[in-house]
Amino acid sequence: MEAKYKHLEFIQGVINRLATDSFRMKGWAVVLVSALLVLLVREGRGEFACIGFVPVLVFWGLDGYFLWQERLFRDLYDHVRILDGAEVDFSMNIGAFKRTWLGATFSVTLLPFHLALALSVGLAMMIG
Repeated sequence: MEAKYKHLEFIQGVINRLATDSFRMKGWAVVLVSALLVLLVREGRGEFACIGFVPVLVFWGLDGYFLWQERLFRDLYDHVRILDGAEVDFSMNIGAFKRTWLGATFSVTLLPFHLALALSVGLAMMIG
């Protein structure tokens, strides 16, 4: 049983790191897009605000990747949780679980945040 608990701790550590990375992606997205839009509007170059869509899309994709991986590791956690203690092999292979990157990218948890960021870029384009 000790091995099972240790394996679950390893998996939980990966899940925590992925969740932290996802949080950082959101923070960097807001900072970068906001700074870009402020600089463009301040310099009177609002017509180039569409450049803001690039970091929005990049960070949205990365955020989706981290959520996708996090979900796969949660599936692994659930799998290991129900294993008999003697069956624990400390595998971190998530290949047996079926989830998609697009499913995570367009999930209810990411869609509103990144759409709001994209709408702010669109608003800056209309104002500038």
